[in-house]
Amino acid sequence: MNKINYCLLLIVFTVFRCTTVSSQDSTHIQQLQEVVVTGQYYPQSLKNSVYKIKIISSEQIRMRASADVQGILSKELGIRFSTDYTLGESDISMMGLSGQNVKILLDGIPMADRSTTKQSLSQIDINSIEKIEMVEGPMSTVYGTDALAGVINIITKKIKGNDNLSIHLKMQEESAGNTYSPFTQAGIHNETAGINWNSKQWRLSGNVTRNSFGGYTDTAAYPAKVSKPKDQWMSSAIWGFQNSKFNVWYRLDYLNEKIYAAGVMNINTGKALDQYFITNRYTHQLQCDWQLKPFVKLNNAISFQDYKRNTETYNIDYVAGTKTASYGSGQWDVTYFKTLFWRSTVYWYVSPKLSLQPGIEFKKDETSGERIDGSPSISDYSLFVSAEIKPVTIFNIKPGLRFSKNSVYDAPPVIPSLSTRIALNKNLDFRFSYAKGFRAPVLRELYFSFHDSNHDIDGNPNLKAEVSNSFIGSLVWQKDSVHRASNISATVSVFFNDIHNRISLAQSGSSNLYTYINIDRYKSTGISFSTTADFDKLLITTGFSYIGYYNTYANDNTVTGNRSQFAWSPEVNANISYTIPNTGVQMGLFYKFTGALPSYQTSSNTVYISKIASYNWADFTISKNIFNCIIVQTGIKNIFNITKLQNSSVDGGGAHSTGGPVLTGYGRSFFAAFSFQWSKHQSSIKSKTSF
Repeated sequence: MNKINYCLLLIVFTVFRCTTVSSQDSTHIQQLQEVVVTGQYYPQSLKNSVYKIKIISSEQIRMRASADVQGILSKELGIRFSTDYTLGESDISMMGLSGQNVKILLDGIPMADRSTTKQSLSQIDINSIEKIEMVEGPMSTVYGTDALAGVINIITKKIKGNDNLSIHLKMQEESAGNTYSPFTQAGIHNETAGINWNSKQWRLSGNVTRNSFGGYTDTAAYPAKVSKPKDQWMSSAIWGFQNSKFNVWYRLDYLNEKIYAAGVMNINTGKALDQYFITNRYTHQLQCDWQLKPFVKLNNAISFQDYKRNTETYNIDYVAGTKTASYGSGQWDVTYFKTLFWRSTVYWYVSPKLSLQPGIEFKKDETSGERIDGSPSISDYSLFVSAEIKPVTIFNIKPGLRFSKNSVYDAPPVIPSLSTRIALNKNLDFRFSYAKGFRAPVLRELYFSFHDSNHDIDGNPNLKAEVSNSFIGSLVWQKDSVHRASNISATVSVFFNDIHNRISLAQSGSSNLYTYINIDRYKSTGISFSTTADFDKLLITTGFSYIGYYNTYANDNTVTGNRSQFAWSPEVNANISYTIPNTGVQMGLFYKFTGALPSYQTSSNTVYISKIASYNWADFTISKNIFNCIIVQTGIKNIFNITKLQNSSVDGGGAHSTGGPVLTGYGRSFFAAFSFQWSKHQSSIKSKTSF
């Protein structure tokens, strides 16, 4: 740790003692004036949107100094992550619903995943992100399947300005608890480099990023690690052309990821079984906006995603020093996923009181592999239409319908939605939305086939789509000062989700065979309250949520024990950013309390609540802008030194363990980062807030 401590001390000294101080203070993003695009006909202010949307700005992303998207989203209310330490992957939950009900978009294009787990979130380059927009509540009318809980739209950086050339470099070193080795091996290491060029109409850019995580041992026996080592190489290239009526751009993203799962060495034989999970993902996007007439605009988007995951397994003999392939069932598996997506919409501004947006969408998924029955494919065809009606200035209403036909599963023929916004006065807005949502079964649930000494699982090609009825209402108060020196807002929201035909893995008959069936009903409900106060140099956001998780056994008379409808869990967060005037120094404190995570389980025909313990998490960062083109940043993550949480249950008034402790963090960690950006037009650098 001596090397990183020395590095941190050096950067802190630089931050406070640098004699050349920028006169430019980074200004806060005015959240209520932010332009949003997710679910909109055209970019418009957050205040005028009929949907409840949260925004994580480029400045907030930079200040949080996260190595991945999970580190950014985990500070938000209503969002939680769980990790599969066997596979080295994480999944998300939102508004009390699991990741299979959360739609992940990259510039409005749905990301492909091989199962219900959202692996794609950890495979997006954090350095390419401009901002993140989160729409709470079902968006199935607009975005189709998987959008029951909401949509997370990750918006990448776009080249702005005219006739410019710029390059950017960034390096960040971080410890994983008390483990660290500079630039390689132990700890977290991130490097990125990119170049951008644009003229009046043309633009080109390229970016390369390397992420490396050395893993975290915790209590695992040698040489295994609880958190698996991971190496990622990510690259992207963008080409674009734009004139007064036409804007077209193509983006190619490539990911190579290797996760290393070392097995525990047998102390008697000196042997172990090691596995590698290797992912290669190509994502092609072609998008086009065409202003056909002053009041008619055509939007087209097409994407092709090629996703391949390899499993490689080896016998390691530490005594003989040999490594040989092991060929058990599922130990050498290559699984392919390919997704073709196309969407075309027309925006028609009929009058100040009426706008229309009809659209058509096509999606085709294909897969194959050792654990897949055959080489199946699914095609989905959809027509949708929505309108934005403004009968009076203070009232917006946005109805919508989606008509779908699927080649395999029984899709709901019609998906309706209705969203409204009422301006009660100049400072107070009320929003309410109802939508019927649906979640299509994925290829894994339909055609999965895996049988070995430990598994007997078959997919079910007769599954139906999950269907939900969801409601969300919010009241937003905001107060803007005359000279915009300060802005204050407060939001209170309530939501309710009711899901039918929930897909679950269940035992088939009296055998040990498991399959996917439509059996469960599930609900989630909750309330949240948040505030934002922006006083020019000081930005404070706070929030509280209380979410109820449904008891699937509440109406089951065949079991005894806890029959409550919901188990509740609170969350509290507070994010504070302060810019010291005339110094170029910014400080950020990011805090979140995550309440105990409840779930209902059965044992010996008795229902009880299992809970993963609550915890507090906080990060502190400090950054310094030097010469308008350099940012140095340092800080502490996981200040409360969280590692493992107790996993226990309450049954009959007593507490007992239901499983091993849940690894949540690596302990208190330190990081140091250096960013550099050069532009041919130095004057444009002053307006940039992220690197």
